[in-house]
Amino acid sequence: MTNRVDDVTVAAVNTYGVTNLEETTYQNPNWSQYLGYYKTIPEVKIAIDTRAIWTLGKGWKSDPRTTVILDHIKGYGNDSFNSILKNMIVTRRINGDAYAEIMRDNKSGTLLNLKPLDPGTMRIVVDKKGLIKRYEQTNKTGNKQTITKFESKEILHFTNKRVADEIHGVSDIEAIEDIIKANYESFADIKKLMHRHVKPIMGFKIDSDDTTKINAFATKMDHVVNKGENLYIPKGTVEYELISVPSNATLNPLPWREHLRTYFFQVVGIPQIILGSSGEFTESTAKIAYLAFQQSVEDEQKDIEEAIWNQLYLRIELEFPASLRNELLSDEAKDADQGMELQPSDMSARMTE
Repeated sequence: MTNRVDDVTVAAVNTYGVTNLEETTYQNPNWSQYLGYYKTIPEVKIAIDTRAIWTLGKGWKSDPRTTVILDHIKGYGNDSFNSILKNMIVTRRINGDAYAEIMRDNKSGTLLNLKPLDPGTMRIVVDKKGLIKRYEQTNKTGNKQTITKFESKEILHFTNKRVADEIHGVSDIEAIEDIIKANYESFADIKKLMHRHVKPIMGFKIDSDDTTKINAFATKMDHVVNKGENLYIPKGTVEYELISVPSNATLNPLPWREHLRTYFFQVVGIPQIILGSSGEFTESTAKIAYLAFQQSVEDEQKDIEEAIWNQLYLRIELEFPASLRNELLSDEAKDADQGMELQPSDMSARMTE
């Protein structure tokens, strides 16, 4: 076949690691675009916010001394340590990296405060060995750019899903950007389609080639149509027709939108049962989906706990909101008592119900 369809290809990607220079820097150029997705697309916002809510769970707990220290964290004035953690978890998923300035007592070194920073202004600087050397913050306004330098110990840095030797985290939005665009495009299309059903286009054939008269007529008709008033057109001067969208003339976009929604939440790793949707779940599949989600949340909780210990030298424990492990064990025990020991094939059957 001379006109055969080419195979689908995916672009090769190299890691953004260290170079042979004395210093290698990284500053995410896509932060503003990714933040735009988060603030504009409801699915993106609810997915990222839900992960942060579940990761924080019931909050944190620690020993009395650490609790006293963290209870006095105020962020930019009205924050709490809990809200700062939530802010940074959301930010690291959007940007790939989240930063907060660490403020300590000059004499004792006791942690006094944490101030979240705009990742769009932050730059990571590593040495030739790939170790973080410092952080740099550029000013957001003004004609003359200024740079504030921070030692690595002065910045709390949460990294999202760093791969190999990369010197930065990876935004969740990178992998779902095409899905986001397709969903947003579909929403805009169906919105326009519904508008055309309710308020169809009028087509006018004007018996004149005078631009001034045509523009005056167009202005008048647009005003009348927009106000929803009656049209009074002298006979023989204008021909018009209603340009409507015939029933069943277009592809039903709703299944496509539902597919995009399901695919989106699959990719971001949040079962829709977590968001309150239960139409596609039975009780058994809901439990399995919930348990799988719990594992990923607890993995992220461990990442946060380790980052706090490694960078702030404080031990905290994030509590998971509610576990189904005991209930699943109870179900298995009931099955065993009834002579129905749960087999791998049974689990597969439940997940495909």
